Amino acid sequence: MSERSERTARRGSRQDTRQKVFRAAVELIAEQGYTATTVDAIAERAGVAKGTVFYNFGSKEGLFEALLEHSISKLAVALAAADTGESALDALDSVVLGQLRFFEEHGAFARVLLAEMWRTVWQEAVARLRQSALSVYANVLRRAAANGEVRADLDVETAATAVFGMVLTVAIERRALYPDRPIERTHATLVELLHGRIK
Repeated sequence: MSERSERTARRGSRQDTRQKVFRAAVELIAEQGYTATTVDAIAERAGVAKGTVFYNFGSKEGLFEALLEHSISKLAVALAAADTGESALDALDSVVLGQLRFFEEHGAFARVLLAEMWRTVWQEAVARLRQSALSVYANVLRRAAANGEVRADLDVETAATAVFGMVLTVAIERRALYPDRPIERTHATLVELLHGRIK
């Protein structure tokens, strides 16, 4: 194997390890909270040595920061990809559905966001969430206001946070209490509520 191939294989192996640790950490933090989750438990669930966690992330705090950055980035990409539609309101409806689908696939991260993100210690992560994920909603709402599809005086920043939070809460409730409810039905209800409040 060439030196370049070995470097590529090592990078791939390290990336796989990080993904295993991320999965274990987000599951455990969603189950029992950040404070109660130990590095030992994360390493055991991930099937790696405790030293591997420290080698890759430096500390429990470093791991959680990396987990938030990784997950928020994935969420932002999913929301941006969902920003489609003939009108800005159509795009808003698509982004809501994109967020529901993302949290359907990443339910543990949804619970972590709701429970842990708003502590003052994670304000940098909240700022990244606002800059990347919530800005998708804000941009769509800005277009809608400019096109006359919603009230021109709509506070798009506050509305973006409200829509994101509403969809997050509903996604968690649906997974926990109504797992058999079709996601399309949930989406239709959210869209009806949104259209009634922002026009």
